[in-house]
Amino acid sequence: MNLTELQNKLLAAARANVPGDQVPYAFEKRITALLASRVAAENMNLWVRGLWRAAVSCVAITLLFGAWAVFNPTTTVATTDDWSPNFENTLLASVDQSDQAQ
Repeated sequence: MNLTELQNKLLAAARANVPGDQVPYAFEKRITALLASRVAAENMNLWVRGLWRAAVSCVAITLLFGAWAVFNPTTTVATTDDWSPNFENTLLASVDQSDQAQ
């Protein structure tokens, strides 16, 4: 098919259909202006690389600390100390002091 003939047919079909009221006036110009105002993709490459490197280093640090917590010999020894009374006394210390002031 001839491209000029196809273009003429498409233009004739577009002129035959009246534009609807669903699309606001100058909608396409606002969209193209928003697209032009966006940051170019080449500027984002530096950020993407940096964030991926940071994510990889965070995962590596997490794995190291997790392995340290699992394989640390001091954590495998069963302790009989019960920290709950000390924790409760610490949390309620301010409440006890306010009761004594009155």
